[in-house]
Amino acid sequence: MTPLRKRLIEELEIRNYSPKTIGLYVGNVSRLARYYGASPDRLTREQIRRYLVHLVEERGLSMGTYRQALSALRYFYRWVVKRGDLVQDVFSPRPERRLPVVLSVEEVQRFFAALVSFKHRMILMTAYSAGLRISEALNLKITDLDSERMVIRVEQGKRKKDRYTILSPVLLDMLRNYWWAARPVSYLFPGRRQDRPVGVSTVQRACQDARARAGLEKAVTPHTLRHCFATHLLEAGTDVRVLQELLGHSNIRTTAIYTHVSTRLIGGTVSPLDQLHPPTPAGTEQTATEQDGSGSDTPGQDGVSP
Repeated sequence: MTPLRKRLIEELEIRNYSPKTIGLYVGNVSRLARYYGASPDRLTREQIRRYLVHLVEERGLSMGTYRQALSALRYFYRWVVKRGDLVQDVFSPRPERRLPVVLSVEEVQRFFAALVSFKHRMILMTAYSAGLRISEALNLKITDLDSERMVIRVEQGKRKKDRYTILSPVLLDMLRNYWWAARPVSYLFPGRRQDRPVGVSTVQRACQDARARAGLEKAVTPHTLRHCFATHLLEAGTDVRVLQELLGHSNIRTTAIYTHVSTRLIGGTVSPLDQLHPPTPAGTEQTATEQDGSGSDTPGQDGVSP
């Protein structure tokens, strides 16, 4: 391990970054070094700029992946190399505004019915029922389920935050049946070894297989079920601030995105056209020819025959 890599890892660990984030930051700095075949602390501002242009124009990275690379390089040059001036003029691109894909309740039922593995079905039902990120669902321990208070404790979720979310009575009954069949010891959903949870990639593959079997046109990932949880609760009348706490969002604006995909909020809104032309009551419809009298065989009042 090079001194620079070691220093970067230490700086990130001191600030309590997650192992996943540390791996992403180290990987992005390493790719910059490989691109030029030189130590990254010897590069110029222009070389860094050209590399970022290369990521967008030649590699075609999404804006999310590009911003991730930019954040890693900013951190590296500011806190490890102590040359923040090399990246101070580099700005983040305007964020893409994409609405999440949401399944209907009927589509969620079809999806769950198409899951072959009992364990995979329970993992994804837990994620949907409680609005969990897939990493949060997989890292649940048996002791995180509080059947007295009917809550699930999410330990050290995103940004190292603990929170509580709802424990559905229906889910609790299902998990009890699952426990009798699987007999987990520590992790609720262990992998091949009891001391480690099921891998994320395993659940992602199960999602794709179930989506194909269910004949769903929409893309389905484990995170799609978190979007479904939020949207379905919002459509059921849950206050957006309560939803914010359940999802663990730091900013209410992140939660408010689900108002843009809620059919209850969108479909229940009256168009201004309906106010100008109220719908005709059933049974009183007239055809266009009946309304203007053009269906008659007699000349009109202006004396012009049809």
